[in-house]
Amino acid sequence: MLSVLRVHLPSEIPVVGCEITPYVLIKRPDNSVSNEDVVEAAPVGGCYMSYRWYRIQTDRKVSICSIHPSKQATLQCIGCLKAKVPPAKSFHCTPKCFSDAWRHHLVLHERASSAVNENGTEEEELFGRFSSGVSGAVNTSSTSNLNNASTPVYPASISERSGGETWFEVGRSRTYTPSADDIGHELKFECLPVDSETRIPVGNSSTVTTARVIPAPSPCPRRMIKVGGADFLGHLDHDSASSGTFKVLSYNILADQYATSELYGYCPSWALAWPYRRQNLLKEIIGYHADIVCLQEVQSDHFEEFFSPELDKHGYQALYKKKTIEVYNGNVNRIDGCATFFRRDRFSHVKKYEVEFNKAAQSLTDAVIQPGQKKLALNRLIKDNIALIVVLEEKFSNQGIDNPSQRQLLCVANTHMNVHDHKDVNLWQVHTLLKGLEKIAITADIPMLVCGDFNSVPGSASHALLAMGKVDQLHPDLGVDPLGILRPPNKLNHQLPLVSAYSTFARMVGVGLGLDLQRRKMDPTTNEPLFTHCTRDFIGTLDYIFYTADSLTVESLLELLDEDSLRKDTALPSPEWSSDHIALLAEFRCKPRMRR
Repeated sequence: MLSVLRVHLPSEIPVVGCEITPYVLIKRPDNSVSNEDVVEAAPVGGCYMSYRWYRIQTDRKVSICSIHPSKQATLQCIGCLKAKVPPAKSFHCTPKCFSDAWRHHLVLHERASSAVNENGTEEEELFGRFSSGVSGAVNTSSTSNLNNASTPVYPASISERSGGETWFEVGRSRTYTPSADDIGHELKFECLPVDSETRIPVGNSSTVTTARVIPAPSPCPRRMIKVGGADFLGHLDHDSASSGTFKVLSYNILADQYATSELYGYCPSWALAWPYRRQNLLKEIIGYHADIVCLQEVQSDHFEEFFSPELDKHGYQALYKKKTIEVYNGNVNRIDGCATFFRRDRFSHVKKYEVEFNKAAQSLTDAVIQPGQKKLALNRLIKDNIALIVVLEEKFSNQGIDNPSQRQLLCVANTHMNVHDHKDVNLWQVHTLLKGLEKIAITADIPMLVCGDFNSVPGSASHALLAMGKVDQLHPDLGVDPLGILRPPNKLNHQLPLVSAYSTFARMVGVGLGLDLQRRKMDPTTNEPLFTHCTRDFIGTLDYIFYTADSLTVESLLELLDEDSLRKDTALPSPEWSSDHIALLAEFRCKPRMRR
């Protein structure tokens, strides 16, 4: 018969809105061991597995720290209450926690006093749209709204326990998604084999209990800063289609296979777990309301099983290119790549180009590398990096197909380059991509966007090539070129009029609170953000959105983060931000085309 050998949870701390799938190791009648479920419709040895979830409620009220949600609150900010900040934001675990958050609290108090939301909901104005409901997120309604079982509502199955505790049955499936009703309470998971004929339990049940359920941490909202005119704080949810603009998001989301406790030990294990991170990332991505989304480090299994179907629900069409696997020696289903999404109501897909730098490396070595050095050259050049280039056509609601002169095409490149410890390889990859884009530009008068994680810091040769169209022949990065792939240096150029979108902050001559704050987060020597990547080991800028300045103008940019926004006691990823990179978002407008 069936028996349960082991049960454990992927994370001890459950989070509202994040599905919990316990690991259940089952021994079958033939003595084989598997973690695959045995359902009632397909019993094994006359038995199937039955599951129950319970919520433990006590008479004692428990409040959760708003800064460290895995800790219990011991004090409350009276200023928050007076300013009518939502009570959940006012709790703190220690006096130090409260003092460290004081500057942030002052901002909340000021916003609460002046905020008048268009829809009458102060919470959304204060804390952004990340808290709004998306697929997988949970509102404050009852547990029965969640798909936690095969039937919508259960009888209140209650069993009293000592110490004033009461058990409420909340689910009958193997998985469970905690709701707002569960906050502050422990959960209990129970599983046992059941006879398929008599429906009587066989053997003893196996149980595991979680820590207290915590609310999903909400990051400080990031707002759009207008740079194409007057300086003001914009809203993420305005309709770009009605204004003739479109928004482009670029974001390295940190693939799960790289999000290890060895690399990110400072991040709580529950916040590093993929079930939590995927929901937090999805809320963030959806909350930006971008028309085009360029993601890097998207695992192929996560693209197919999660991001593609979830973003499809929000009106996005998806295109994907995973890295090549000459170097990769892990699970091929988990290899990561670049995913580009676009709103179906704004754009249609015209063409796709896939750039595999490994193929370009093979062609290069065959053409210019001496036979005796080819193996050495390939070992250095083969890095599995790729780029996904998509040509889109904007949909005009008032234009017919009989007016082809009004077609507005857009070319979007999404890439993840080689790490910057091999600067010659990184520069060669950037140059290879730009030369490919030049060929597209020759065939069509088309605006271009080049987005991604370039693993190139401002001031590097790769950044200079992108932003200035050429590399100074005396640039120190050219000193490391063992294969001779960068010679002669004067070949390192391109004719695309590319400009970094975020350099607009530094180039604007206007004044105002929004622009002044953003300029403080910019490097004045490079006109780039101080950082787009922030870990304990490295902080700096690696991500960019470049655009062709002769055909596009920047209308607004998503405000940058600073140390206060990231919380001084941690780095990325964190409970609030689920990647080690920060998202970049730019709003563009196409320039009128000159008549020929």
